[in-house]
Amino acid sequence: MSEVPDGKKLVRSPSGLRMVPENGAFNSPFALDEPQWVPDKECPRCMQCDTKFDFITRKHHCRRCGRCFCDKCCSQKVALPRMCFVDPVRQCPECSLISQKEVEFYDKQLKVLTAGGTFLVKVDSSEKSETTVCRLSNNHRYLFLDGDSHFEVELSRISSMQVLTDGPTSGEKDICSYTSLLDSHLSEGGSLRASGMVLQYKPPGTQNLQELHMETADDKRVASAWLAAMHKAAKLLYESRDQ
Repeated sequence: MSEVPDGKKLVRSPSGLRMVPENGAFNSPFALDEPQWVPDKECPRCMQCDTKFDFITRKHHCRRCGRCFCDKCCSQKVALPRMCFVDPVRQCPECSLISQKEVEFYDKQLKVLTAGGTFLVKVDSSEKSETTVCRLSNNHRYLFLDGDSHFEVELSRISSMQVLTDGPTSGEKDICSYTSLLDSHLSEGGSLRASGMVLQYKPPGTQNLQELHMETADDKRVASAWLAAMHKAAKLLYESRDQ
């Protein structure tokens, strides 16, 4: 599959201008839908400080959660790339912190993922490993694996992911169960280094799970950084599915 840039269009919503794919089916798997705003008639007071709204104290909606706040509690404007906003938008303090962390993911980790890393890859129970460059597609919807052969894994069809690590507690770390441990150690100077990954996914046209084993090869530093970035990407994917 050759990567063709998806067409984009500028749309205006009550929250602001957004640059979204022309075809909604091509939305990034990291994208979030805009929330339903709490109706004005249902929020006579700020949902943070309980200040009563009146002619002077106006109400504002957080663009991420849709809840209603006074200006003091919802004055910060922060970029929200997961909703494709063109400019920073008004958010409550809780949502602002989350969005700021996601901006770092978009600015740093996504660039690592689209640049790619080199791995030894095995499919299912095969004993044969193939040296493969794995990278995230520019629209974030596929993992492209290029070696002697080429194949793709659609992120939306990944059902589980495990990170393999080297270090004092090396082994398989399930992305759901070991999130805090990996977050604290899969970083520069941490005691753990990502050494591989195991994916389970459903190829198109089937409900049968296929397993993909990846181990770092060649430049292990680059490949390990790619796996650490993929770990952060997987967290966003799991969180999106739970919302």
